[in-house]
Amino acid sequence: MREVIATKDAPQAIGPYSQAIRANGFVFISGQIAIDPATQQVVAGDVAAQTERVIKNLSGILQAAGSGLEKVVRSTVFLKNMSDFAAMNEVYGRHFHVAPPARSTVEVARLPKDVLVEIDVIALV
Repeated sequence: MREVIATKDAPQAIGPYSQAIRANGFVFISGQIAIDPATQQVVAGDVAAQTERVIKNLSGILQAAGSGLEKVVRSTVFLKNMSDFAAMNEVYGRHFHVAPPARSTVEVARLPKDVLVEIDVIALV
């Protein structure tokens, strides 16, 4: 069984993809960037502010799928600049402080809308 998950508590997809797919007890969430779902605009601020918004977006999608941040088993963080790692990691750690998920963090040349951070996750439902 494969179910598309969509919520107004996260930015609408800006391409041919779903916010998330729930399948076989997991939810697979597409990469989220720092877009405020109320305005569909990138939030102002540094990587810490953008990471906070990204995690709020992920949380909204997880809730719509019947899951939550505490059920995330895997995440991938994409940073525009690896020198932002410490600031991103501080915010990330506040939200994933108990039994944090497995994670990869990579520096990329460019992200959608020139944001500083993008995160995708896989979680249990």
